[in-house]
Amino acid sequence: MKEIARFGVSLPTDLLEKFDREIDRMGYGNRSKAIADLIRDSLVGKAWEAEKGEVVGVVTLVYDHHTSKVVNRLLELQHGADVTIYSTMHIHLDHHNCLEILAIRGKPGDVKAFADSARSVRGVEHSGLMVTSNLK
Repeated sequence: MKEIARFGVSLPTDLLEKFDREIDRMGYGNRSKAIADLIRDSLVGKAWEAEKGEVVGVVTLVYDHHTSKVVNRLLELQHGADVTIYSTMHIHLDHHNCLEILAIRGKPGDVKAFADSARSVRGVEHSGLMVTSNLK
């Protein structure tokens, strides 16, 4: 189990009240978990900006599979990627639209470049990228 350190934080009352309302809305059971998540998000963001180490992430793509060559183009991108693709999931949303979910790992710039390339394929109607890193 990880060692826990306790520390005190002083905040303006109105800021703390807003924070408490927001973390309650989000379902946090306590401030400690919410503050730890904010710190982790900040550290991941800094690693992303500095392009140091590796990040892991999820790329989501919604596309119309009837668009000419969209599936082939996405497969070509995956096979030629400078990132490691650990897993893909394909979901048929309706007669035309599919959702593709890819779990990936790589250098921050390579992950972003891959996500941008996939997003720009003709037929991709929406995409997203969520990243994190191994914080030790």
